[in-house]
Amino acid sequence: MTSTLHDANYRAFVTHLAALRTRLGVTQTDLAQRLGKPQSFVSKMERFERRIDPEEFRTIAVALGADPALEFTTVVSQIQRN
Repeated sequence: MTSTLHDANYRAFVTHLAALRTRLGVTQTDLAQRLGKPQSFVSKMERFERRIDPEEFRTIAVALGADPALEFTTVVSQIQRN
C-alpha cells in the first residue's frame, strides 16, 4: 500500500498551507512558536516527512490567522480543477 504522504491530493493540502505561510510572511520558526511545537515539526510537515491530520490542518490555519474552512475549500476546489 502506498503511503498517503505521497498522494497528490494530500500534498495539495500541505503545499497550500506552506504557500499560505510564505504569502503571509510567517517563518517556519514563527509558526512553530504559535503552535507550541519545534521548528522541525513545520519543516517535516512541509517536506512531507510528517503527516498532518485534519485537526492539525485546522490548527495550523488558525495559527496563521486564516479561516480553516475557507482554506480547506480552496484546496478541494484546486484538486477538483486538476
